Amino acid sequence: MSTTSIRRLTLYPAIDVRNGRIVRLSQGDYDQETRYGDDPLALAQAYAAQGAEWLHLVDLDAARAGGYTLEPLLRELAASTTLRVQTGGGVRDRADVERILAAGAARVVVGSLAVRAPATVLDWLDAFGPDRITVALDTRADAEGVWRLPVHGWTEQAAGTLDAFAARYTAHGLRHLLCTDISRDGMLTGPNFDLYARIRAALPVLELQASGGVRGIEDVVLAQAQGCSGLVLGRALLEGRFTLPDALARGDG
Repeated sequence: MSTTSIRRLTLYPAIDVRNGRIVRLSQGDYDQETRYGDDPLALAQAYAAQGAEWLHLVDLDAARAGGYTLEPLLRELAASTTLRVQTGGGVRDRADVERILAAGAARVVVGSLAVRAPATVLDWLDAFGPDRITVALDTRADAEGVWRLPVHGWTEQAAGTLDAFAARYTAHGLRHLLCTDISRDGMLTGPNFDLYARIRAALPVLELQASGGVRGIEDVVLAQAQGCSGLVLGRALLEGRFTLPDALARGDG
């Protein structure tokens, strides 16, 4: 029997911010940056006007250097839109989580630290609850086909595997897992649905968010058919390869 099921798919328009600008990186490479504008607030407001309920907001400067910097933008979003925001980049300690939530975020995305210090992030799941934390396991297959977990803006390889970390977090009550195949990110080659099928089959209780490589509406349809709970929309949406209202209509099934 298939482990996938058709469900409402939550779409997360993504805004990645670097030096105050909207950018996208190709395969996580900071030297392969494409700029899409200088006003993240205006873009987020436009997404809200088009029907978005959620926004995926990334502080790329902090992802590499630490020290989340987008609280002012979060407060402006809370004041001017009804968007629910999941956001991360540079989250290093409990105080970071507290101030990001206090600034208006619905969920805090924890990436590198979830790999480097899992015991700390497991404590946060207990302290803040599973609906306030999204664990981001960004992954890349090694030469043997094992899914590894690069950290620090994808510039360093960490010990451990995707399978082991995902299972550990799920056993501790994790609800929201964001998984990016780094090789697909920003490349418009389609998400790695084989990878997501593996995760869904092994850990069906997770609310799995797919990220990396979305090309068009067909990937929204495929993500829903695969049983993913969420899909992050980045470069293809920014470049107008489909409209957000069309994607939202498909995500609603």
